[in-house]
Amino acid sequence: MKYNKVVYGTFIQRINRFIAEVKIENKNEYVHIKNTGRLIELLTPGAEILLEWSGHPKRKTAYSLIAVNKAGNWVNIDSQAPNPAAWTAMKMGRVVELGQVDKLKKEVMYGSSRFDLYWEKGEKRGFIEVKGVTLEKNGVAMFPDAPTKRGTKHVKELMNARGNGYHAAILFLIQMDGCHLFTPYEKMDPSFASVVRQAAEKGVRILAYNSKVFENELILNQPVPVRLSDLH
Repeated sequence: MKYNKVVYGTFIQRINRFIAEVKIENKNEYVHIKNTGRLIELLTPGAEILLEWSGHPKRKTAYSLIAVNKAGNWVNIDSQAPNPAAWTAMKMGRVVELGQVDKLKKEVMYGSSRFDLYWEKGEKRGFIEVKGVTLEKNGVAMFPDAPTKRGTKHVKELMNARGNGYHAAILFLIQMDGCHLFTPYEKMDPSFASVVRQAAEKGVRILAYNSKVFENELILNQPVPVRLSDLH
């Protein structure tokens, strides 16, 4: 996932789910937030941020907020970035659990859901649902950072696909480097955590990868261990 023109700024305040006030070159600007999650631990006054210039004169905001510096490390918060990063990694065979596939498609319908990726490898066929992860506490990455009925629905549909002979996986793409563990955030959404555990029992693979975050790019990096039980 690559960006075009990227600039540095300073976060001032979040106006609503979609708009933030920031400072760019000593000028206050209203910018688009490319993530509707809570991001409480990231969007703090004075935080160093990265923004992408849109280049579209008719847009209400000239910039989109794409990353935040947390304790010296960049965290990509662009909710549209994980899918292309996962696509590129799959094309290169860098998701080690699956290796090099023969065929790869984006946004493929199954049942009442549209899964992010569909792949074929020999006689095998499978779906992957990609979830971007921006929440981290003490080196542990967690998802979701807000309740997600949509996410729960997708996991249930993956279980259906697995029951009908497809391979199925959830890929939690951690939008930062340095995490040593991933776990579903039980306290935020117990229903989602529960259905992920059920999916694992039904043969759905639960994968987590960290990322290399550059100012103009997000790259899937290394697998991270997954723990499905409640850490507390």
